[in-house]
Parts: sequence; C-alpha cells; structure tokens
Amino acid sequence: MNTEVGLVMKKLSTYMAGALEEAVPTAVAEKAKHHILDTLGAMVSGTRLRPGQFAIRYIRKQGGLPEALVVGSDVITSAVNAALANGMLAHADETDDSHAPSLTHPGCAVIPAALAMAEKNSCSGESLLRAVVLGYDIGCRTTRALGVELLECAYRSTHTIGGQFGAAAAAGALAGLNSLQVQYLLSYIVQQASGIRCWVRDEEHIQKAFVFGGMPAHNGVMAATMASEGFTGVSDALSGSRNFFEAFSPDPDPEIMTWDLGKHYEISLTNIKKWPVGSPIQAAIDAVLELRSKYNLEPSNVKKVVIKLPTDDMVQTVDNRKMPDINLQYCVATTLIDGHLTFDVTQDYSRMNEPEVLRMRNRIELVKGDEFEGVNPGRQAIAEITTYDGHSLSARVRAVRGTADNPMERVEVIEKASDLLVPVLGEDRAQELIDQIMNLEELESVSDLRPLLRG
Repeated sequence: MNTEVGLVMKKLSTYMAGALEEAVPTAVAEKAKHHILDTLGAMVSGTRLRPGQFAIRYIRKQGGLPEALVVGSDVITSAVNAALANGMLAHADETDDSHAPSLTHPGCAVIPAALAMAEKNSCSGESLLRAVVLGYDIGCRTTRALGVELLECAYRSTHTIGGQFGAAAAAGALAGLNSLQVQYLLSYIVQQASGIRCWVRDEEHIQKAFVFGGMPAHNGVMAATMASEGFTGVSDALSGSRNFFEAFSPDPDPEIMTWDLGKHYEISLTNIKKWPVGSPIQAAIDAVLELRSKYNLEPSNVKKVVIKLPTDDMVQTVDNRKMPDINLQYCVATTLIDGHLTFDVTQDYSRMNEPEVLRMRNRIELVKGDEFEGVNPGRQAIAEITTYDGHSLSARVRAVRGTADNPMERVEVIEKASDLLVPVLGEDRAQELIDQIMNLEELESVSDLRPLLRG
C-alpha cells in the first residue's frame, strides 16, 4: 500500500472529505437547485425513451439490495444499480445540462450518483445539495486539468472522464468518507476512467446515454461504496510514478483541481438547456423565435432559411440527423410552424415526415459561418430568413438563453421542468416535487422524494 501523497491530493482529499460541513453561497445553492430539478426532469422524461426503457428493463433483472429507486419505475435496487439506470435516464432525451469549459455534461452523472447515495444513507436535502456542488467542481476541473483539446485529439470522451470524477466526489461525500478514504476513492476511480468518442456514431443514443450518464454515475457510486467498505489502494494516483495525469495527458495542469476550491464554483458556469434539443441547435432556435416574434413572421411567408453555426463539427452533429431532437432542420421547421418547441415535438419521429414539415425543412440550409472565427463562447448561431414578400431578415444569438452568460430565471427552469415532469407524474406530483427541490434545505431525508419519483 503506497502512502506517499502529493500536495494536490492532500488539498483535494481534505476539501472533499469536509465539503458537506461547509455551507455554499446562497446564489450557488439556488443554481444547484435549478440543476437538480432540471436533471430530475430529464430522468423522468427519459422513461418514455428507448435508452431509459432499456436501462429500467436491464436493472429490473439485476436484483440488488433495496437501497435506491430507479426513477420513473417501481424498481428499488442497490445504489450502484440505481445510479447506472438513472444516469442513462438523465441523458436519454438531450435535455440535460452542460459545462462548456470542461466539455462535460455534469448533471447526468453527478446527480444520479448523488441521489442514489443520498437515498442509500438517508441523507438530508442540504447534504445532497452540497454534494452536487462538490461533484460539479471536481468533475469539471478534471478534464480541464488534463486539457480538453488534448483529450479530444486523442478521441477520449471528456464527458465520461469528467462525469466519473464528479460522480465519485458527490457519492464519496454522501458516504461520509474521510480524507484517506477519499484518496482511495480517487485511486479506484482513475482505474475506471475511460470513454472513447466513437459514441458520436450512436444513432439511437442508447450507448451515448450509458457513456455520458450511466457508466460514470455507476462507477462513481461503486468507487465510493468500495472505499466506505474499507478498500485500500494507492494513496495518490494523481502524482508519482505512473500517475493518472501522465497517463491521460501529455501536458496536464493538476493544480487546476484545487485552484480556488470553496471560492470558485463550477456549477455557476454550467448551462441549462432552454430547449430539449442538442446543444448546437439551442442558439438557432433562439434566433428563429426572435425573428418570428419581431416581424410577426408567418410560416407561409418563409421562402428560405439559412442557419449558420461556428464549426464544421457542430454542423455535422445536427445536420439532418435521424433523431428529431438532434436534427436542426426539423427543430427549426417545427419552431417556425408552431411558434415554440416542446419536448413532445422533439421526440416525434412521425412528424418528421409530415408534408408541411418536409416542405419547411427543404427551405432550410445549414452551413458553417465565417462570421464566427475566433468567437468565445462558441455556442452561437445566425439565422437568415428570406420571405416571399421580399424581406431579408437576420438575427445573431451570441449568448444562448440558459447559458452562464444568459442564465434562465427560476420560473423558466420550473416551466421547462414541468413540461418534462407533468406528462409522466401528473400535475400534483410534479408540483410537489418542484416545491421539495426548491426548498431542498428543509428536506430531512432524500428518501422522502421516493413516492414523488416512482413510476
């Protein structure tokens, strides 16, 4: 058993072990509630989709100690199993959050892991909230410390690696690990750090839901429960011979892991999607709705639409894809026709081939725009609409609604969550769940949420 511990690990393990004892600023707590509610909405709506249905069916057959609920079902299983299923549910429908600087989707990994461990140990709502904030901090810092672009060039999945560290941090805190146990927790999580970007070829997003949410949540809870049961290992897998950073990056910056911990909170930089679609489509929808509203634009008067995105990769990600929620032409077409965009529309395969929608889709061109060279942040879009009566209209969205630069208010987050929750839970249960999350500090035990989240 190796006992040498470097400075980064000393600071990190000490902070993580004491995170639940420290209050977070009011604004950070409010932001955390938004992300918890948003992710629960994604989990519940995910029960209606194939990735979520596969996950529920699979875990139902696994058995396990009755420690935590698989959201939207009657399955109560081990915390490890529940984390896997709930992680897949959380990324089933493209509505979950994202953290641009680390290129991760922290919510779909961190929150299922935290929820499972909090249920297992009957932790309070306050503890859940603080653990989630910690998970976002550690997960998002991990890929930044490794170098996001370096990971991308090596075809490694930032979403999975960051998610695993974030899930482990949240679960470890709720397991009550001390600083030495945290060191072992991290030692076990680095051995599970994995993920290859071939997920981009997954047409149905079943594997993608596992890669982004299920696997990291599962691995994080497994590492936390192993450490809590006395598993030992290398005390510092982040430094020394054959360490994690050297194995995964040619130019890491490990100090990022501890920079301003307790002062700077990564959850404050995390985006919530206003629209239940892939991230590159968000700005395009904002721009199209801006033009539709400003000019009282009727669909029948739309002759041509050109949508410009910043990169070829973003264009390829959403260009006439088979899935409606990542098909930009479909999402823009239905937005122009309906004047809004709902979850049900973005999951409606049959509507993709309706004559009215097809006619509008055929008028929409998606291209990479030269206007975006060197922009930051990169989630921008330009919509150019030519009308039959001779007008040329244009709108550019620089800060998508819901991003850190243009955050949604509480009422908007609740409105989105309601759209996802009500069809599955009903209005009364959905409203009670929203009220509980928005008053999370008053919740004595996270297990009390179980009746509201059962299927």
